[in-house]
Amino acid sequence: MGKIIAIHSYKGGTGKTLLSVNLAATYARKGKNVCLLDLDFRAPSLHAVFKTSNPEYWLNDYLNGVCEIDKVLTDVTEEHGTSGKFFVGLANPATEAIREMSAKDRKWEMRALGRLLSLKTSVLNDMHFDYVVFDTSPGLQYSSINAIVSADVALVVTSLDASDIKGTQRMTRELYDLFEKKTGILMNKVLANILSSKKEKEKFYKRFNEVHSLPILDVIPCFCDVLRAGGAYIFSEEKTEHPFTKSLEKLTAKIERF
Repeated sequence: MGKIIAIHSYKGGTGKTLLSVNLAATYARKGKNVCLLDLDFRAPSLHAVFKTSNPEYWLNDYLNGVCEIDKVLTDVTEEHGTSGKFFVGLANPATEAIREMSAKDRKWEMRALGRLLSLKTSVLNDMHFDYVVFDTSPGLQYSSINAIVSADVALVVTSLDASDIKGTQRMTRELYDLFEKKTGILMNKVLANILSSKKEKEKFYKRFNEVHSLPILDVIPCFCDVLRAGGAYIFSEEKTEHPFTKSLEKLTAKIERF
């Protein structure tokens, strides 16, 4: 049975989308069949990463009940040379589409939740994907909550910024504890000197395990060359021996055991 993984954050700028893309690509490179979906309807970005021509249908259309999910998905397996199937579903980046999705009411969101829940059958079972990765909107938008409810595992990405730490702590306590969702914290963009030794790393984990009510699943160092790449390409595909890529390979194994 496959898993749906929602990657979420309290605020923007944590590297959530970067991790979503590279995590999905890492799974596909390892031979897993992966579907990456852009559920950040307020700031869609996967269309820029994958540089696909305008699809006939967007994820917006699927949630609106216009089409089924197979009409939304684009096969990028050959382009990215992965061992497993690699498909993406894009959110519409047009200003009007963003405005429309931002104006949806609670009744529509409840219907959209039903559409997301049905992905467990249509994508994981019928289409035989091993993993579906949701790149969600940050914060407590209805669309984010729907993604979390629909997922099997949630990964909350946070930085060392004080406001991010406090906001993440409050969000996980008020939201994730409510849903009793299997959740792990990803500490991202951590300075390498903080993790320079085993002793320092243990102190870091201890400090933040005391702050967060949820377990810290992994700590990902900040790499200047990853930041410089700026999403121009999928870093873990191009730099297979880089420490960032190795970190993600270890993370995939942790998620499989989680």
